[in-house]
Amino acid sequence: MTLDYSSIKAVVFDLDNTLVSSSLNFTSIRHDIGCPQDHDLLEFADNLSCDKQKSSVHQTIVAHEMSDAQNAEVMEGCHELLTHLAQHNLYTGIVTRNCIEAATLKIHRLKLSVNELICREHFPPKPAPDSLLALADLWSLNPSHILYVGDYIYDIQAANNANMPSCLITHHQPTDYQHLATVCVPQLTDLHRLFASHHLSA
Repeated sequence: MTLDYSSIKAVVFDLDNTLVSSSLNFTSIRHDIGCPQDHDLLEFADNLSCDKQKSSVHQTIVAHEMSDAQNAEVMEGCHELLTHLAQHNLYTGIVTRNCIEAATLKIHRLKLSVNELICREHFPPKPAPDSLLALADLWSLNPSHILYVGDYIYDIQAANNANMPSCLITHHQPTDYQHLATVCVPQLTDLHRLFASHHLSA
């Protein structure tokens, strides 16, 4: 698959390990809340039948996320890419499975400038396409004109479910699902170069 950069009117990003670093230890979190290691954390928490236990589990997850938010740093090339996209009048957004408190803290601490932020409180979390489709509606864009950028299979699945092109940030580590992405790049600086090359020749 190839990406037609001339058709892209907006770029939406995952947050953790895409725009900012994350040290969340999901094995440890699963252990803390009694979630089997092969289960999705958020799905496990939401499916608990006891409201008190569900609340406690969600609080534990949020505590881990807030701690992580205090230590996150911007990924190489993050600000430069966001600035480039803004200069060329492309909408930008973040769709994350983070809670809104942690995501907002990361954005404010690290001075990330994007048009929209969507967290798990707003819509069903990825790989559900709801958040991405909501942004398409908000911006009055066809989903095919929005690129979703992330570093994990949920990101690529969400984009595919929304009929959007996707970019997988590999961090130089091959995966068994990278063939599902429209384009793969090692890091944000590489995506910046691709956009800059297109805009220079346009």
